[in-house]
Amino acid sequence: MIKPALLTLAILALAACEDELATLPAAVTMDAEAVGHYCQMNLLEHPGPKAQVHLSGMEHPLFFSQVRDAVAYQRMPEQSHAITVIYVSDMSHGADWAEPGADNWIPADTAHYVIGADIAGGMGAPELVPFSSAEDAAAFTREHGGEVTRLADIPDTLVLAPVEFEDHSSAGDDDDFRQRLLDLSRDLEG
Repeated sequence: MIKPALLTLAILALAACEDELATLPAAVTMDAEAVGHYCQMNLLEHPGPKAQVHLSGMEHPLFFSQVRDAVAYQRMPEQSHAITVIYVSDMSHGADWAEPGADNWIPADTAHYVIGADIAGGMGAPELVPFSSAEDAAAFTREHGGEVTRLADIPDTLVLAPVEFEDHSSAGDDDDFRQRLLDLSRDLEG
């Protein structure tokens, strides 16, 4: 008698899981209206993989210029809504780095990520490069370095720590700016 009861419970649990998966929102095509959540810039103007985060109770997803930014968003405690699903560009099916694709989305938790590669994301920061195929991710590491890992194994320090950019400013630029301000002030006074 216990076996039929266990079988019934297992069937009900499986049905509940299928219902939960069926209610996940579908990925949205990235078009000219898609702007990055943090930068508010058009995503089509930036190379590299992108991400979209769907929030419970929200009609439209948040788009991110870099996958790294979406993972950072996921790991920060400040969200006002629960995350329903995160989709990332599948670079196994992207045309190339400049055009990662508009409809080749995969759930973030199913991707194989290349971390530590020598190529920057759309906003110039280090990127987490997602692939549906572990073989494609490994091939990418042979060309760009890095290592392959899964979402849960990406260290927080890779997504939450500040990024150090090279300083391209020079003292000469600062001096020139100060001089132009002084000249402008003199012109206004006299």
